[in-house]
Amino acid sequence: MKSNRLLTSNRIATEDKQSSILGDMVFKYMPYWPVFLILFLLAGTGSWLYLKYTTPLYEANARILIKDERKGAEESKTLESLNVLSSKKIIENEMEVIQSRTLLDEVVSTLALYAPVYQENRIKSVPAYTASPIKIRVQNPEGIAKTEKVYFTMDNAAGKVDIDGKQYPLDQWVSTPYGSLRFSATKASAARSDAKFYFTLLTPKEVAAGIQTSLKVTTTSKQSSILNLNLKDEVPERAEDILNQLILAYNKAIINDKNTLAGNTLSFVEERLKSVEHDLDSIERKIQNYRSSTGSVDIGTQGRLYLENVSSNDQRLGEINMQLAVLGQVDSYVQSKDKGTGLVPSTLGVTDPTLSLLVNQLYNAELEYETLKSTTAENNPLLISVKDQIAKIKPSIQENVQNQRRSLAASRNNLAATNGAYSSALQGIPKRERELIDINREQGIKNGIYTFLLQKREETALSHASTVPDSRVIDKAQSSGVPVSPKRKIIYLSAFLLALIGGMGGIMAKESLSRKIMFRHEIEGLTSHPIIGEISAEAAKDPIVIGNDKKTFIAEQFRKLRTTLGFIGINSKHKRILVTSAISGEGKSFIASNLALTLALTGKKVVLLDFDLNNPSLNNKLNINEHKGITDYLLGESDLDDITMETDLDENLFLIPTGQLPRNPSELIMNDRVEELLNRLNSLYDYIVIDTAPVGPVTDAYILSPLCDATLYVIRHKYTPKVFVERIDEDNKINQLKNVAIVFNGVQSRGFGNKEYGYGYGYGYIYNNQEDRNVKKLRR
Repeated sequence: MKSNRLLTSNRIATEDKQSSILGDMVFKYMPYWPVFLILFLLAGTGSWLYLKYTTPLYEANARILIKDERKGAEESKTLESLNVLSSKKIIENEMEVIQSRTLLDEVVSTLALYAPVYQENRIKSVPAYTASPIKIRVQNPEGIAKTEKVYFTMDNAAGKVDIDGKQYPLDQWVSTPYGSLRFSATKASAARSDAKFYFTLLTPKEVAAGIQTSLKVTTTSKQSSILNLNLKDEVPERAEDILNQLILAYNKAIINDKNTLAGNTLSFVEERLKSVEHDLDSIERKIQNYRSSTGSVDIGTQGRLYLENVSSNDQRLGEINMQLAVLGQVDSYVQSKDKGTGLVPSTLGVTDPTLSLLVNQLYNAELEYETLKSTTAENNPLLISVKDQIAKIKPSIQENVQNQRRSLAASRNNLAATNGAYSSALQGIPKRERELIDINREQGIKNGIYTFLLQKREETALSHASTVPDSRVIDKAQSSGVPVSPKRKIIYLSAFLLALIGGMGGIMAKESLSRKIMFRHEIEGLTSHPIIGEISAEAAKDPIVIGNDKKTFIAEQFRKLRTTLGFIGINSKHKRILVTSAISGEGKSFIASNLALTLALTGKKVVLLDFDLNNPSLNNKLNINEHKGITDYLLGESDLDDITMETDLDENLFLIPTGQLPRNPSELIMNDRVEELLNRLNSLYDYIVIDTAPVGPVTDAYILSPLCDATLYVIRHKYTPKVFVERIDEDNKINQLKNVAIVFNGVQSRGFGNKEYGYGYGYGYIYNNQEDRNVKKLRR
């Protein structure tokens, strides 16, 4: 139970804290609601205009399956037997190939995307990919000169295109000022329209680069070999066409690679067949001539046995020789294959499957290297990886060739020794028969080779005829039915958030970057002296704001200031109050006169001294004519009764004006008669309020403060520089003001409020002529 109560208490505290923060934010910026309203209206209007005149983007998606050797995308056994030249793909490499500039350039040229057509409207032009009456092709796209806004009209009846007043026929290459062009009618050409069309010419590389930026190729998962092709475009039909054509170009490139490999193999087999056919013709003519010249028709039983045994050995020798020849060509191919793309030597007849696999891998790697080299930079990691793969495969092939050569050489030597034994055994056979046997043996060897090459040629031709790409289209390109960009909700939300943040930032910057005192917490942060009162700004500019019949808010603030004097020790024994400020204009005389009147309204006798001997102002505030005053008393020219005046404000409030202005105010204040004057007033009055000069320009306040019981330091809102408040504590260490307390004067309402008091501090009040109402404000 105790744990539950603790959790409940923490939750309530957290909610209260969040509510307090929210309340603080609302209270802080609510006075500026007109600013936020204007910003919100501007944000909404700007968002609406942006959405209205921004061309939306649509998204097209397609999916293809790649036969990746690492992810189990295998062909059926039947297809695999037909496609003996097939090579598995690595999906990461294929992703780069699909996005290559070579394929994209082919797509741009095939679809003629370098000559887009636009429909001109009053506000903006929009792509007319489906609405254009014609399709434009350039005979030499690589030589296109960029051209902007070539206006044209379509004459359906004449079947011609009008450009700059000159007509050009359709479906023909025509010479124009913009190059050799070909205009073809589209399905939209039959529709009647008053729309205004124009076309532009762009370089294919520029268009391909734009497509490459918008194209995204990703996999559905790490274990999948399915690629997702995603493209964003202003026209959904164009996005679909680009993706579909890109898949076709990719498959076409795969088939071309396979056809190249099959063609190289067929060329090698054909060359070998021609050589064997020539040898067979020579042997047949040799047999015919031999029999004609010698009259030999048949050989004996012993010769037949020899022929059978030796023929078998010789056939094996022939196979070994052919394999050595193939190995020699493979070795030459590997050693000379440094540049370009040549014919791949066939490994037909070589019994080691590893060599065939290595040769195919080498060819595929070199073909991939040549493809990537034309589309990527030389220091591209993918290009370097393929180059390293080629460098690793070549030594393996050469080592395999050397091993097979040594093995075949040994076999050939064994067979030669066996044949030598047979030859020795047949020394008794007649010379003619032996010569005929030699000829027949040579013919048998060539026949075996010829048959073998015919079989391999048919297998290669069959594989070439059944070439299929190593990918399969799962989903053709299909565009989204609605625009994917810009998103209306996000645009509006972002605009309103930007307006809110901008408004808050502007207000915060305006208030925090000001060099004048704006907030109470700034005073509290700059000085350690307490703030015992806040006086709001008075719109009426009346110097006297307190009276028996006045219940205004500012009057209540002075009454509150009166009650807080006890906080700084002002009472019946400690009654001297000095009022000063940092600079002129902060309202110290206003505070002194109204504070003195506030004290007099309680029935206490109060005397107000105008000790500002440099720039006195109490006479004007109290509407009193010039009179003898403090200066006359300090000079010994007048007595206390001569300088003390009654006021019309209250019978308990008396005034001692400045008198004539002296030449040396500070020296005069240091006269011993100042203390004598205050001591005499101390016995006659309940409170003594002294208005003196600011501490910034003169030192009068520092001289008088030790003779007083408390010093009220007036700081005015939006007027007092922060630097003077920063110096209060430092200056007080050298020239001490006694018992300092701060009065924050002239506090104005925040934002656009005109009745509420305060700048976001504490509790304030709102008054009118009929009633008082306490209005509790959230603390800032």
